[in-house]
Amino acid sequence: MPSAPMVMKKRKADVWVIVSLSAAALYALFLLYPLVSLLSKSVMDADGGFSLANFQRIFTRAYYLRAIGNSFKVTLAVTGVAVLLAAPLAYLTAVYRIKGRGVLEILILVSSMSAPFIGAYSWIMLFGRSGDVTVWVRETLGLSMPDIYGFQGIVIVMGLQLYSLVYMFVSGAFKSMDNSLIEASESLGCGGVRKLLKVVFPLLLPTLAAGALMVFMRTFADYGTPALIGEGYVTLPVMVYKTFMSETGANDALAAAISLVAVVTTTAVFLFQKLVVSRKKFSMSALHPIRPKPVRGIGGFLAHAYCYLIVALAMLPQCYVVYSSFRNTSGKLFTSGYGLGSYIEAFETVGRTITNTYALGFAAIVAIVLTATLIAYVVVRRPNPLNAALDVATMFPETVAGSILGIALLVSFSRRPLLFSGTAFIMVLCYTIRRLPYTVRSSSAILQQIHPSVEEASISLGASDMKTFYRVTLPMMTPGVLSGAILSFIMIITELSASIILYTTRTKTMTLEIYSQIIRGNDGVAAAISSVLTFSTIILLAVFFKVSGKKEIEL
Repeated sequence: MPSAPMVMKKRKADVWVIVSLSAAALYALFLLYPLVSLLSKSVMDADGGFSLANFQRIFTRAYYLRAIGNSFKVTLAVTGVAVLLAAPLAYLTAVYRIKGRGVLEILILVSSMSAPFIGAYSWIMLFGRSGDVTVWVRETLGLSMPDIYGFQGIVIVMGLQLYSLVYMFVSGAFKSMDNSLIEASESLGCGGVRKLLKVVFPLLLPTLAAGALMVFMRTFADYGTPALIGEGYVTLPVMVYKTFMSETGANDALAAAISLVAVVTTTAVFLFQKLVVSRKKFSMSALHPIRPKPVRGIGGFLAHAYCYLIVALAMLPQCYVVYSSFRNTSGKLFTSGYGLGSYIEAFETVGRTITNTYALGFAAIVAIVLTATLIAYVVVRRPNPLNAALDVATMFPETVAGSILGIALLVSFSRRPLLFSGTAFIMVLCYTIRRLPYTVRSSSAILQQIHPSVEEASISLGASDMKTFYRVTLPMMTPGVLSGAILSFIMIITELSASIILYTTRTKTMTLEIYSQIIRGNDGVAAAISSVLTFSTIILLAVFFKVSGKKEIEL
C-alpha cells in the first residue's frame, strides 16, 4: 500500500500535468496553428496547389526588396539612436546626483507607454509642412525647416520614444553594478573614456543587448509611424497591411509570405541576441553599489542639460497633443481660444471607441491573469521538458508583429467551426497572446522569491494542491501578477498594429479612432482622444507603483 506522501505526490503531479497540457493545447490552437496556417497559405497558388511563387516574387522584385531593406535601415537606425541616447542618460543619472531625477524617470516612463504613431502625429503638427513651428519659422524668420517626413522622421519619432526602453534596462544594471570594480580600475590608472570602454561597457553589454533587442522588435513591428510620417517610405508592416487590405484586390497568400519573411527575420534576430548574451552572461552582487556623487561646474551644467533636454524632447509630442486638445476648432481647423469642444465632440461622436478600448482591454487582462498565474507556476515549480517548451512558447509572441499575428488569426479562424473573424473575441484573443509575456515574466519573478516550503507546509496540513495554490501561493504572487497585468493593459490600450487588421465598426478602439481622425484631418478630436489615452496611461502607472511598491519599472 503506497504511503501518504507518495499518494500526495501523484495527486499533485496529475493536477499540474493537466494544467501544463491545457496551456500547451491553447498555445497549439491559438499560436502554433495560426502560424502554420500562415505558412501553408504563403505556399499556395490561386488554385490551392503548392507554389513558391510568392517568395520568388518577394526576393526578385525591387519593390519588395526595398521594403525589406527599409525595415532593416529604420530598425537599425532607431536602435542605434535609442542606445546612444539612453546609455549616457542612464550613466549620468546613476553616477551623478541629477536634480529632479525622480521626476525625470516618471516622465521617461510616461513617454515610453504611448503609441508611437501619436508621437508621429504630434511631430507633424509641430514640424510638418503646415506645422506650427514650420509656419512660424517661415513667416517670422524667412527660413525653411528640414523635412520631418520619410526615413529621418521615422527615426526621430521612434528613437525619442523607444530610448526609454534601453534606459530602463541599463539603469537597472547600474543598480546591480559593484562600484569596487570601477574603483579598482581607477586605482590601476584606467580612467575617463578608457574606463567606460574597458570596464563599464563590457559589464553593461548583456543589458544593452536586451534593451536593443526590445527596441528592434518594437520598431520592426510598428505600422502606425511609417504609415503616418513615412510618405512612401514603405516598411514590411506597411506592405503587409497594404497587401492584405488592398481595395483593388487583396492578396492573402502574398501577404502571408511577406509576414513569414518578417517572422523568420525577427526570430533569427531574437535567437542571435540570446546566443550572444549567453556567451557574455555573468552575475554581479552589488555589495558596494554605485552611490551618485555631486557634480558641479561646467560638467554639472552639461550633465543636467543633457538629461533635461532628452526627456523634454521625448515628452514634447504628448505635451503638445494635450495642449492641442484644449484649443478651439472650427470644423477641422484650430482657431484662437481654448475650451472643451474637442472633448465634447469626441465623447458625443466616437465615445463608443473609448468604451470598446477598456472593455476589450479588461476582457484580455482577465484572460491574461488567469493564464499567466498558472503558466508561471508550472514553469517555476514543475520544471520538465513540456513546461520548458511552454516557457519558450509564452515568450515567442514578442517576436511576432501585431499585424502579422492578426493576419494569422484571420487566416485560421475565418471559417466554421472556428469562425471568430469580425468578433470581439478575436481581438481579445490577439491581445491576450501578444501581451501575456509581461504578466508571465513578472509572475515568475515573484514566484521565484517565494520558498516552496510555504506550499509544502499547507499540503502537509491536508490542503489540496489547487487549494494551496489559490489560498497560499496566489495571494503572495498578487503584487507581481498585478504589476505585470497593469503593464499588459497599458500595452493593450495603445495597440494599433493588430487592431487595424482585426477590427470592425463595432470593435473600433481609441488608437484606431485616433488614426482615422488623423487621416481625415480632424486634429481636435484626434488630440482629445490621444489625451484621454495619455491620462489613462498616467493613472495606470500610478496604480502600478502603488500596487508593486516600486518607484520604477524593471524589464
